[in-house]
Amino acid sequence: MSMFCYQCQEAIGGTGCTKGGACGKKEDTAKLQDLLVYVCKGIAVVADKSKGTELADNKYGKFITEALFTTITNANFDNARFVELIQEAGNLRDELKSAYEAANGTQEWPDCVTWSTSDQATFEAKGAEVGVLSTKDEDARSLRELTIYGLKGLAAYAEHASVLGYEDENIYAATCELLASTTKELSVDEMIGIVMKTGEYGVQVMALLDKANTETYGNPEITEVNIGVRNNPGILISGHDLKDMEALLKQTEGTGVDVYTHSEMLPANYYPAFKKYDHFVGNYGNAWFKQATEFESFNGPILMTTNCITPVRDSYKDRLYTTGMAGYPGCKHIKPNENGEKDFSEIIEQAKTCPPPTEIETGKIVGGFAHAQV
Repeated sequence: MSMFCYQCQEAIGGTGCTKGGACGKKEDTAKLQDLLVYVCKGIAVVADKSKGTELADNKYGKFITEALFTTITNANFDNARFVELIQEAGNLRDELKSAYEAANGTQEWPDCVTWSTSDQATFEAKGAEVGVLSTKDEDARSLRELTIYGLKGLAAYAEHASVLGYEDENIYAATCELLASTTKELSVDEMIGIVMKTGEYGVQVMALLDKANTETYGNPEITEVNIGVRNNPGILISGHDLKDMEALLKQTEGTGVDVYTHSEMLPANYYPAFKKYDHFVGNYGNAWFKQATEFESFNGPILMTTNCITPVRDSYKDRLYTTGMAGYPGCKHIKPNENGEKDFSEIIEQAKTCPPPTEIETGKIVGGFAHAQV
């Protein structure tokens, strides 16, 4: 098979995507993602062995969470970014491995620790060797992948909490321990225990993110959300990153540009901190899989802060921007500066040159049924 991925419920035939992803992911991207996970396993193996020593550092678990986040369904399709991340992962792994061996002598390591990331030309071939089907036993494969997919979800929550200044070193350490376990020959019962432990830490990181969001922006409130449009030019923002939402609202204030949410960013309408912005109009459009037509009719720029990105049409590619761990080839990516701040001025200036959104529906919807409200 040229690729194999069964990460999401849309997997072709209910079994797996083998020629291209139902999400739009291509074979070369799938191989690079598999390789990135593999090299992250190498970091995890050494970091887990270093636990409790002076070499232990949150930066290893933090990098792994960021890298795993890029591999979740519809988050990033940019091969150039995956090449960069693989090389970063290799450098970080080799740095830690050298330090560990300097303190403890030469060690016997699995291939994910020793394989060299110095030659970019070998990446796709290696990725084809180390994907999901490289584990031959079906039970072991299923349980290992269940752990990895659980860690990918954990990684997304941890990254969102981290950008708001909320981190837990136990979650980073657990990420390394649990990912490292997928390189070991364990019994089915032991692997089931690993899966359950992954779930426990998944719940912990969800609580951490809830705390980060609510302490920063207030508890979500039951809210009527406008789904119509105004006559001003607009920017459409999707994804899950509330810090990006806040930055965009601050930078567009007083510019004459309205801000609308789409799909995954709909919950931003429920947070008290965002309701003070008069130019925060409401929500435009529906589910993530309708974005191709809705991004065309929106007319203005679109900012994707995380997933879900579907294959981008040429008709709006010059208006689509990514940030954070999201990415798409041919679309501009907004990086933070050395202080972690993002400049969305290019998006705002483009918005001013665009016509207002084409109205596709009117009225209001009700949401915000969060646990504090219930």
